[in-house]
Order: sequence, then C-alpha cells, then structure tokens
Amino acid sequence: MTVRRVVPNVRSEAVEENREFYGLLGFEEVMNHGWIMTLASPAEEKAQISFMSADRTAPVNPDISVEVDDVDAAYAAMRERGAEIVHPLQDEEWGVRRFFVRDPDGRVINVLAHR
Repeated sequence: MTVRRVVPNVRSEAVEENREFYGLLGFEEVMNHGWIMTLASPAEEKAQISFMSADRTAPVNPDISVEVDDVDAAYAAMRERGAEIVHPLQDEEWGVRRFFVRDPDGRVINVLAHR
C-alpha cells in the first residue's frame, strides 16, 4: 500500500477568512463542498490543508486525511489489527471511498482513495 498524500483537517467556521489568510501564503482553493474546503500550493499540489465545519456523512470530524492507493487493503489491515473504526468503509457521492479509524492517541484519521 502506498500513501499518496496527507492533509490536516482543521475545524473551522471561518472558511472565507481562512481562504484569504492562507492565500497570503500562496495557497489556492482546489475543492469546496460547502462543509469542507481544501487549499493547495499551486507549486506543490500535495501541500494541502482542509477546513471543515462538520463532516457531511460521518459522526465526527477527522483530524487528518490520508489518501492511499488501496483503501480496501488499508481497511482490512486496520480491522485485522483491531483498530477502532469510527466510520465504516463506504463510497461517498463526491468521488471518494473512505473510512475513519482512531489512532493510538485518539485522533480520527480519514483514510481514503479517489474512485
């Protein structure tokens, strides 16, 4: 399994303000679903940060998103290890397949792959 990118997810109700603030550092909006907005560096597209008010389909907001090349294998590995699955593996309407798992420090990790 290969990690494609890692994105911090920041809880925020100030999306517009964050777009402007991080824009001063060179970030540009690359995704906005209303409840989550992702900014990226145009020079290095994997340098990203997301701002989220409330996850649309999950019971909690994730702290970090980890995109992998095989989300089904990641899910199987976490289940086999006995990790706490916070949100089950499912296909989302915005084109990702994902699940949430809790890490040893209690952070919620959104593990995903684009379909």
